[in-house]
Amino acid sequence: MPPSSSSRRSASRSTASTTAISRPRGKTLAESNRNLDKLVAHAKDLQKATGVKLLWGTANLFSNRRYMCGAATNPDAHVFAYAAAQVKKALEVTKALGGDGYVFWGGREGYETLLNTNLKREQDHLAAFLHMAVDYAKSIGFKGQFLIEPKPKEPTKHQYDFDVASGVAFLRTYGLDRDFKFNIETNHATLAGHTFQHEIETAAAHGMLGSIDANAGDELLGWDTDQFNTNVKELTLAMVSVLRAGGLGRGGLNFDAKLRRPSIDPEDLFHAHIGGMDAYALAFKFARRLLADGKFTAFLKDRYASYDTGFGRDIEKGRTNFRELNKLVLNKLGEPKPRSGKQEYLENLLNTYLHG
Repeated sequence: MPPSSSSRRSASRSTASTTAISRPRGKTLAESNRNLDKLVAHAKDLQKATGVKLLWGTANLFSNRRYMCGAATNPDAHVFAYAAAQVKKALEVTKALGGDGYVFWGGREGYETLLNTNLKREQDHLAAFLHMAVDYAKSIGFKGQFLIEPKPKEPTKHQYDFDVASGVAFLRTYGLDRDFKFNIETNHATLAGHTFQHEIETAAAHGMLGSIDANAGDELLGWDTDQFNTNVKELTLAMVSVLRAGGLGRGGLNFDAKLRRPSIDPEDLFHAHIGGMDAYALAFKFARRLLADGKFTAFLKDRYASYDTGFGRDIEKGRTNFRELNKLVLNKLGEPKPRSGKQEYLENLLNTYLHG
């Protein structure tokens, strides 16, 4: 994504293509906004001509030096106000272009050392910022889905939006969980020490799976390389979780991935997009067939069958307690008999879908 003061991504859901609008930075915010308005008018003409729709909008609240210590979490209220003005304009533009959502990238919403940081106050400020965004969106009639894209190490040492789990806790703590879902990126999952599927499954488990940023990283490198993902196995597992969750709703797949540094020919960019989209498409087909066959679903059902009846069902329904379970173990159940998780069998079974 270009290091501009504001950016927009548009994607056709059928092709998962993406473009970006980056406003030329003016001497003042007002001048920058006028520059953006000219580009938005041009983008509207292109939308009419091509039929390309806007997946979601966003604002760059991290590249400019003013955001070196954060935007909404900045210790200077002037920076907070500037970021608010920037997001206000971004929301207006997203609505004007018919965007289905709006994404907050956490960029620099975190800290380097507690020697100069009031952590609680910064998190309070971030929550206030998000509430203001929701309120303003309602006031202008923007009904798109708000999304948070977790970022563990980009570039702040201690990110407040480290992963989906920490994001869920933050949103629920501040009463934002009904308004926000997650835009999940493969590369950020890797940097957080998780798999892509884990992050998707965690979001889905809380009803907060919203969209996918389709970039990947190199697992041997410790930074955000934003490469095109061609790992069909990884994507198949991710698509299994997406399908189990009922899809992405108003979300979609966004590609803003980068070429590798030695890829310098124009055709490299075409190969990259084709490979990335084809990998997702193939993974989607594999995931559909895997779920339709029902073997993995049946295995999971059997593995957790003890919770479907008897005292197991009472545990899930909150109809038992420690005393009753203690009595049951001492007088009837005795020692549990361990059961294999059959991981090796399941990995082999997965390969039959991937390789025939």
